[in-house]
Amino acid sequence: MATDNRINFWRRNPKVPGRYPKDTKPKFNNLKSKKACSFHEFACSTNDAWDIDDEEDENFCGTPFPASFAPSVEDATASVHNQKPRHQKGDAESALPHSLTPPRNERHGLQKDNPSECERVNGKFVKSSSDADLNTSSVRSPLQKQQSLPVRPIIPLVARISDQNASGAPPMTVREKSRLDKFKQLLASPNTDLEELRKHSWSGIPREVRPITWRLLSGYLPANKERRELVLKRKREEYFGFIEQYYHSRTDEHYKDTYRQIHIDIPRTNPLIPLFQQPAVQEVFERILFIWAIRHPASGYVQGINDLVTPFFVVFLSEFVTEDVENFDVAALPLETQRNIEADSFWCMSKLLDGIQDNYTFAQPGIQNKVKALEELVSRIDADIHNHFKKYEVEYLQFAFRWMNNLLMRELPLRCTIRLWDTYQAEAEGFSHFHLYVCAAFLMEWRKEILCMADFQSLLMLLQNLPTIHWGNEEVGLLLAEAYRLKYMFADAPSHYKR
Repeated sequence: MATDNRINFWRRNPKVPGRYPKDTKPKFNNLKSKKACSFHEFACSTNDAWDIDDEEDENFCGTPFPASFAPSVEDATASVHNQKPRHQKGDAESALPHSLTPPRNERHGLQKDNPSECERVNGKFVKSSSDADLNTSSVRSPLQKQQSLPVRPIIPLVARISDQNASGAPPMTVREKSRLDKFKQLLASPNTDLEELRKHSWSGIPREVRPITWRLLSGYLPANKERRELVLKRKREEYFGFIEQYYHSRTDEHYKDTYRQIHIDIPRTNPLIPLFQQPAVQEVFERILFIWAIRHPASGYVQGINDLVTPFFVVFLSEFVTEDVENFDVAALPLETQRNIEADSFWCMSKLLDGIQDNYTFAQPGIQNKVKALEELVSRIDADIHNHFKKYEVEYLQFAFRWMNNLLMRELPLRCTIRLWDTYQAEAEGFSHFHLYVCAAFLMEWRKEILCMADFQSLLMLLQNLPTIHWGNEEVGLLLAEAYRLKYMFADAPSHYKR
């Protein structure tokens, strides 16, 4: 029934975004695991990929501008499990053109088998895990040596391929060139038409103009072109004024717990990407998060906010980097450029959080309400999944809390998050409202795999480790189109999903 409604919707509504061919998904290999009868037993029998031992507390100190932080990737990679890859052709060009979705049986953390690959190899950052394999072949573990089957080429998480499809298609087609020219024309006008800019940004923003477009759509920069330089200069000076005024107080009794938690969480932020393990980058994140926390006492710092800085930082860094972003040495940039990237990331993150701050106030009521709304929505659009969860006593809060708290950043590669945020910036209330429908569409994407799971533990393991590592623009485009369909049907008719 749900499938018929979906097909009929696109036939009746030619003006809504996209009409995509029906994608086919290979069957997900069932996770064979001992059945857990309760969430408590499940939690006790598994390790959170983001947990860090208490040893870090001993290493914590309040000295200003720490020189270095030990990349905490051991725990992050401990829960990453490589699965047997599906048989495939060796050449990516041999893939059928109508195939829109990659194999689903590869884990989100497939590209990092050895924690050392996340850091340095032979004294330098490697560009991808495939480079790491070549440089560290002599120290591979016995398990790696046993795995002789060919694997799918690894896609960098944030590099220039962030603007390509998962198939590795050329980044600039005739259509994309035309779109880029349209963006440049809009941005060059004396007063940028923000509505027109949002309309064109919904389906993705070209890499070359994404930084300035994000600044405009977030409300950080004015539409008037003549005022932009003055605004940038004033806001950047204001941010570093906050640093001089407040950052020294991080060791005060009142703020030391906040700073301590930030200091512990920073190494957990994208631990598989070398960029975020650089001391210079971690110091930037510490300053951004601490200043935001003390300027927003109603919520303060909450775990998960640290993830929300990364897309802005990568996008603004990409203005000055033409090579592999995820391995770029930020310390090589001029100090003034580093300061500008830091200040812009702070203000754009602040604008985002202004719209979803109830997600992070006491008891996080915003997240509680959104998870409840997701449950009601899913019960209307797919009763089979909803009843399947009820049968095995899976609560939506057990998996969807992270989806709301981190805006799906733990579920998707960073390149996909950046593409997703193009649309969120273009949508009215994209982060606070449209995200609900994206989460519902994301859950429906794994319908077959979910219904194949016949116990509580297997369901939770699937939902917390969804295999999206090879996702690209095509998959995100399909997800957003389905989310728009759901919003079109339900957003203005809340009685459709209220009990």
